[in-house]
Amino acid sequence: MAVDKVLLAAPRGFCAGVEMAIKALAWMVRAFDAPVYCYHEIVHNQSVVKRFEDLGVIFVDDVADVPEGRPLMLSAHGSAPEVVAAARANGGYVVDAVCPLVTKVHHEVKVRAGKGYRIVYVGHEGHEEAVGTMAVAPEAIHRVENVEEVAALPQFEQPVAMLAQTTLSHRDWKGVLDATRERFPELWTPGRSDLCFATTNRQGALAEIAPRCDAVVVIGSANSSNTVALEKLAREAGTARVHRINSAAELPHDLSGVVGVTAGASAPESLVEEVIAALAPTGGVEEVAITNEDEYFPTPRNLRELLSGIDLLATLSLGGSVPDRPAADERSIHAADVLASL
Repeated sequence: MAVDKVLLAAPRGFCAGVEMAIKALAWMVRAFDAPVYCYHEIVHNQSVVKRFEDLGVIFVDDVADVPEGRPLMLSAHGSAPEVVAAARANGGYVVDAVCPLVTKVHHEVKVRAGKGYRIVYVGHEGHEEAVGTMAVAPEAIHRVENVEEVAALPQFEQPVAMLAQTTLSHRDWKGVLDATRERFPELWTPGRSDLCFATTNRQGALAEIAPRCDAVVVIGSANSSNTVALEKLAREAGTARVHRINSAAELPHDLSGVVGVTAGASAPESLVEEVIAALAPTGGVEEVAITNEDEYFPTPRNLRELLSGIDLLATLSLGGSVPDRPAADERSIHAADVLASL
């Protein structure tokens, strides 16, 4: 390769929801004997999932596959109400690591359906988040992905609301929103967008660097909706070459000139570092930042209370006193560091 320079998009990589989910599963691995179970992939990234599998975590697509009494985590993408109920009925310790932004959409679905609305939901077919959201009120919700599907919707007699999968591209969402408003002029939408701020920020950062690049490398897995949206955005920006990769090993060997690098919201920074090292830009790396993200989502309360209890017992058993225990500062602990320490 003859790469002159790397333009590094910021923000990139782990979002607040992914940080929370990875730390939560890591704490469960430390608190319980193996195996710990997880309903669906904790996040959509091959390297993260493989790391947890190496630690004895078993990922399942049906909670019925979890042996009775075993600890179980529900993934960040959100689960159908009946899945949550079945998990809790199984007798094991259950931690629901759903992203708070997805919880917000679930709440909006429940409220709007309860008020008699028909809900137009913009989401990808088969995506775990979309499946879980639609299950909140299946009798009231209609999933669409594009303006053609909006045109095919029936003419509802009830009031109409519109909600969205959090990881959609803003461009895709806007087109469908406009088409739905045209069909249903009295359309209700939430006061605050359902689209994840981290997804929007990563797309904005990529849009800033793409026009300056001869090629763009997007780091993340094919089943990551927000990663695929980044890849699509780079192509729509007219970048000559766009490559989505899982790791540095998948980099093409003939890249040259200025290469842009970004990462989906579930891709660890270690992958970014490996890619930059492999690109070996002769002119160095320029980070292009459009905003500073400082959002923080704490791990689920029941898990924090469990860990606090374990910590207290350990302190007392070693002869320590409760007032001497340092306060836990989970916010300052980064998920990437937690993964590396396991």
